[in-house]
Amino acid sequence: MSIDCRRRIALGALILGLMAGGAEAASLPQIDLVLGGTPDVVFDMNRQSCNPPDVMPDVNPRAFRDSRGMIVFFALHSVNRTLRGPDLSHLKLDCHVVLDSGNDPDPAHYNDRNFITATWTEDGRNVAALVHHEYHADDFGRCRVNDALGCWYNTILAYHSTDGGADFIRSTPFVIAAAPFTQDVGQGRHRGFFNPSNIFSDGRYEYFFAATTGWEGQPFGACLFRSATPLDSASWRAYDGHAFSIRYVDPYRQSADAVKPCAQIAPFTSPVGAVVRARQYGLWIAVFEAQHNEDMFPVDGIYYATARDLLHWSLPKLLRAGPTISSDLCTMNNAVSYPSILADDSTGRNFDNFGSDAFLYFVVIATEHCRPGARLLMRQRLQVLPEGLRP
Repeated sequence: MSIDCRRRIALGALILGLMAGGAEAASLPQIDLVLGGTPDVVFDMNRQSCNPPDVMPDVNPRAFRDSRGMIVFFALHSVNRTLRGPDLSHLKLDCHVVLDSGNDPDPAHYNDRNFITATWTEDGRNVAALVHHEYHADDFGRCRVNDALGCWYNTILAYHSTDGGADFIRSTPFVIAAAPFTQDVGQGRHRGFFNPSNIFSDGRYEYFFAATTGWEGQPFGACLFRSATPLDSASWRAYDGHAFSIRYVDPYRQSADAVKPCAQIAPFTSPVGAVVRARQYGLWIAVFEAQHNEDMFPVDGIYYATARDLLHWSLPKLLRAGPTISSDLCTMNNAVSYPSILADDSTGRNFDNFGSDAFLYFVVIATEHCRPGARLLMRQRLQVLPEGLRP
């Protein structure tokens, strides 16, 4: 069966899941997310630079408050640096590298390209991190196809910091989510788990979403992970459709034949950019990119969905129309990607909730000759309003 055919079948399953969950969705408070004003530049890679392209915005923005109350902000590249400041409006680039990438040709070392994509801390000093790891076999002559995406193998790894995010080191166990095969298997398409969302909490457990392109027996989509102790990397479990039971292993060191498929959570057909709780309404809000299709997404753009229990989400609504990094780069001047929601009035240290106002963060990517170019990290004011009160 072709990959496209499998994707159509999986998308159909997602839509059926949404239809089956219609009662839950109908019971949700009806709200609209509304963007206001004009976007502001948070970070310009051409003006605020340590060593381009090390500071090119290339992940969804994340933040936490350290033990001194200062904000530690992540949104950059595989040579991981932070922006720091007293609040979200006064962040400055810190050129210290908190986690580097080794460009290691051995895939079993998981040290090719590392991107810090989520953090969690209780005390502002001890910080758990999820790292989106990319192995590019074509860079090392280890790929059988002449296609960069077809040589791309992704894994989600665990790191931690004991100094408030100044430096990150490997956790044990190291691998949190991996395909049940090594990078040389299935070359010809993008494989593995990638682009975890932020880590967010319901007060009892912490969660994140991770995207997967799928494999035989595993549909593509977004899977939900849960832990009661994020600093213990062994504690993360993925949802199998009935319970949080799946613990992934390192396929270079253990047999992964018995790993069950994780459940795809509708309506997410692409990585979940961020999940935050709107305190006023008691709702979870997820933002994500989507490409146009005739079923759920009328145009390319940034969408959102709402939920009470993280498993049953509403139908998606359009937040910002426009081309994304997954659109045809040859037909546009700029793309928008990597959405996230952050707010100064977030309670706790981890920016996983907000009151009445927040900001949508996103990256504007200039395109030149069908390729991505210079990038700006932007933010735009975001309000939650009862449905029908949109200006």
